[in-house]
Amino acid sequence: MNRRTREYLRGRFGDYYRSASVSPPPEANEREWGHIPFTAGDGTTMVRHQSLLDIGEVSEFLARETPRHAYFSAARYDDPANKRMSEKGWRTADLVFDLDADHLPGVDPEETSYGDMLAACKDELLALLDILETDFGFADTDLQVVFSGGRGYHVHVRDDAVADLDSTARREVVDYVRAVDLNYDGLIERRPNERGTTLQKQLRREGGWGRRVHEELVAYAEDLRAMDEDDALAELQELDGVGEKTARTIYGVLERNPDGVKSGNVELGPGASTLVRAIAERVAAEQTAPIDEPVTTDVRRLIRLPGSIHGGSGLVVRPLEHDAVDDFDPLTDAVPDRFRGRDILVDVHDPGSVDVGDDRDKVEEGIVSVPEYVGVFLMARGRAEKARE
Repeated sequence: MNRRTREYLRGRFGDYYRSASVSPPPEANEREWGHIPFTAGDGTTMVRHQSLLDIGEVSEFLARETPRHAYFSAARYDDPANKRMSEKGWRTADLVFDLDADHLPGVDPEETSYGDMLAACKDELLALLDILETDFGFADTDLQVVFSGGRGYHVHVRDDAVADLDSTARREVVDYVRAVDLNYDGLIERRPNERGTTLQKQLRREGGWGRRVHEELVAYAEDLRAMDEDDALAELQELDGVGEKTARTIYGVLERNPDGVKSGNVELGPGASTLVRAIAERVAAEQTAPIDEPVTTDVRRLIRLPGSIHGGSGLVVRPLEHDAVDDFDPLTDAVPDRFRGRDILVDVHDPGSVDVGDDRDKVEEGIVSVPEYVGVFLMARGRAEKARE
C-alpha cells in the first residue's frame, strides 16, 4: 500500500467514524483495548494493553486515531492496561465463537468466490446458533451475532453460567459443538418396554446429539417407508456394514411397527447399532459448526469491535439481530453508507471479479473509475492503489 492509498483510506475511515455511532461492549472499562494503525510499508503494528482510561470515549478515539483495525478483549480484568498478562487480574470472559469462510470443510479459497464462501459461512452460522440456543439453552439476549467484516462471523455469548470457564472447559464446549469424539454407541441404552417386562434398545432422545440423531432417524425411516421395498432395501445397503439380510430385517421391523422409532425404540435386529451410527455420522457431518477452536478456548482473546471497519475489506464489522441473519448480505449490507454515492479512480494491478456492492462486475487492469466502496474494497485487499483524480 503506497502513501497516497494509505492516506486516502485513513481519511475516509475517519470520515466514517466521525459520523458513525459505535457502541462499546458491556463492562468496557474492564476490558483490554487494542488497534492496528495505518503504518508505512507492508508490516503491521499492534497497539494493545490499553484501557478506556488510555483511549477515552470509544467513538472519540476512533474518530481521532482512525485505526485500520479495532479490537477489545473477550476478557474482563482488574487492571486491563497492565502490560503483563499474568498481572492483569483475569476475572471472567465472554464465550466467543469464530467462523472463518477460509476454513470451512469443502471450501477451497482458491476456487470459491468471496461471496460464495460467505454464503457457506452463513449456513454454518445458522447451525451454530441452533446448537447454542437449542442444546445449550442460551437466550437470544445472551448472544451477540457479528459479521466480522472479513471472512466470516463471530458469536459472543454473555451468560454468567459460562463467563468463568477456563480454557479446558471451553475446549469441551468446542468438542460438543463440533461433535468431536461423539460416543455413537452411547446414544443407545437399554430401557424397560412399556410393560416393564423386557429391556429394549432405546435411543437417547431427551436432548443434545441424541435428540438430533433421533429426529434424523425418524425422517430416514419415513423416507424408507415411502419407497417401494426394492428401493428401500437398496438404500439401507448403502450403509457400511448393512448387507441384504440385515437390510430386510430392519425394513421388516419398520414396516410392522412404524411408530416404534418415533418412540425411540431401535430394537431393529442385528443392524440396529450400524444404522444408528450411520445416521449419527450423517447428523454430525451436517449439523456441527466448524468453529475456530483457538478463538473459543483463548480466555484472553482480542476480538473485532462491532461497528468498526475491517481494514482488510473496507466493510463494517456489523452486529446483527437474530431475525435479520437469514436476509443479511454482507457484501451489500456491510458497505458503509459513507462510501456510497460517488466514483473514484483507482489503479488496479490485480484485475478480476469484485464481490461487493450492488453491481458485482469485473475490473480491468490499469486506471479505472469505480464506485468508491468498490475502490476501498480493492485498495484494502491490496488489489489496487489510489490513482490521482
